[in-house]
Amino acid sequence: MKTTFRFWVGVSLVLVYAVIAAGAIVRVTGSGMGCPDWPKCFGYLIPPTERSQLDWKENQEYNEGEVIIVNESLRVAAKDFRSTSTYSESNWEVYTKHDYAHFNAFHTWVEFINRLVGALSGLATLIVGFLSIGYWEKRKRIPLLSLLIIFGMGFQAWLGKTVVDSNLLPTKISVHMIMALIIVGLLVYLYQYTAAKKVEIETSNRIKIIAIAALVLTLIQIGIGTQVRQFIDLQIDFLGEAQVSKWLDPAPFKFYFHRSFSLLVVLINGYLFYSFRKIRLNLPVFKWVLITIACEVFTGILMYYLDFPMGTQPLHLLLASFLFGAQFYLILQLFNHNINTHNHDL
Repeated sequence: MKTTFRFWVGVSLVLVYAVIAAGAIVRVTGSGMGCPDWPKCFGYLIPPTERSQLDWKENQEYNEGEVIIVNESLRVAAKDFRSTSTYSESNWEVYTKHDYAHFNAFHTWVEFINRLVGALSGLATLIVGFLSIGYWEKRKRIPLLSLLIIFGMGFQAWLGKTVVDSNLLPTKISVHMIMALIIVGLLVYLYQYTAAKKVEIETSNRIKIIAIAALVLTLIQIGIGTQVRQFIDLQIDFLGEAQVSKWLDPAPFKFYFHRSFSLLVVLINGYLFYSFRKIRLNLPVFKWVLITIACEVFTGILMYYLDFPMGTQPLHLLLASFLFGAQFYLILQLFNHNINTHNHDL
């Protein structure tokens, strides 16, 4: 039971990271409005593949909620009906949540796959919730955390709807990302909490404080990075995707702050590495923290000096979210294992 439950917690965590990666790809490819409605896509469970599928047709069966494009605006079927030889406005309602009425098969399917991965992650968390019921008698924290994660996933889905309804308002996208990190944190905590009993570890309160400070700096860095990303989104809207060399010309102060702040992240984790080595503390997760930071810095350099090579933006975001999860897991290990606390002079 315990092994199965923890397996599904791990699957949920992997799928949430997959959603973050898919969302980043959606954003960098400009596919966020590939499906202009929610939760369906142009009113269909399986989205169209050609623009002609969204044209009005005579003698066609339409179901309530299906979408067509008329005069560069979306029309939604008000009921189930079969069209006649002439278009009747009474059968259709104007889509009022936004005025985006374009179809691009690539964008539509990128966004659809993003939603599909999101649905799979939601299903995985429901399985976690179902399995957690068996812990109610002895470890109520597990089902309560599982329930909180399920509610978090539901709230995240609603946030996704508001992002589409707002026609990709940058602030809503940032809130969407923050909620994803909260879900990651809850899953990481649940994964750590259900781990098998570990051997005793010697550490100090100072190391714990340093680890917490490193996580806080990462969160600040992610927040600043989100602001930079919003600036780039506006630049893309203004200059177009072809003018990639001008997206950061001139670069705003927040970009330079983001770049300089990364040095603090590197330095504090370097000091944490030195501290671990001094007391001969070897935690595998910290190796992943260091590798992730190195990759994060490298992708940042590539984006700035090589004008955002393909794949670097979503990878940069995914690495940041993975770094957060790894650092949080590290802190949980330091605090929640059987630890002998000694005040080492570091």
